Amino acid sequence: MATVQEIKNVSPSTVKAIDVYELKKLMDEKRQFQLIDCREPDEYDFCNIGGELIPMGDVVDNVEKIRKDVPTIIMCRSGRRSADIIVELQHQFGLTNLFNLDGGILAWSHQIDPDIPQY
Repeated sequence: MATVQEIKNVSPSTVKAIDVYELKKLMDEKRQFQLIDCREPDEYDFCNIGGELIPMGDVVDNVEKIRKDVPTIIMCRSGRRSADIIVELQHQFGLTNLFNLDGGILAWSHQIDPDIPQY
């Protein structure tokens, strides 16, 4: 595991992002990408947009599930946890194809699909 000092060298400001409109376009165009939801199972069960559930605490141990040949979008409720996990994955594994979903599922609910419940 990286030290706090090492992780500080890769900050959330170095995380590439995608907004919900861009994600919706990727979905509508059936483009190749991977969507990983790093929320907890109860959050995912409450509402989701079809991403693969890998809870934040399990992502590093399941790095082999993260595709490296397509853009991989990581999402959570608001975008904070997913940004943190991207920083960790970039630092530990050198992954360069990761994108944070800005605003997470809350932004999806507000801007794309109001039928997705908020919590």
